[in-house]
Amino acid sequence: MEIHIATVVELMPNGIVKVELENRRQVLAHAAGKKEIAFVRLRPGDQVEVTLSLQDNTRGRITGAPRKS
Repeated sequence: MEIHIATVVELMPNGIVKVELENRRQVLAHAAGKKEIAFVRLRPGDQVEVTLSLQDNTRGRITGAPRKS
C-alpha cells in the first residue's frame, strides 16, 4: 500500500472526499479507522494522509493527518 500526503479539494455526499496528491492527481477517498469513528470534520485545503487502493488507483482511504517530523 502506498501512503501519500494529499490536500482535500472537495467534499462529496456519503463521506466521500476528493483529494489531490502531491503529483497533482485527484482521487476519491473516504475516512477510515479512527477518523470515521470520531467523525473528524474535513474542510477543503486540509492536509491528510491517503492510502491508495491496490486494485483501483483512483480510490483511497484517509488514514490520518500528516506526521510532523
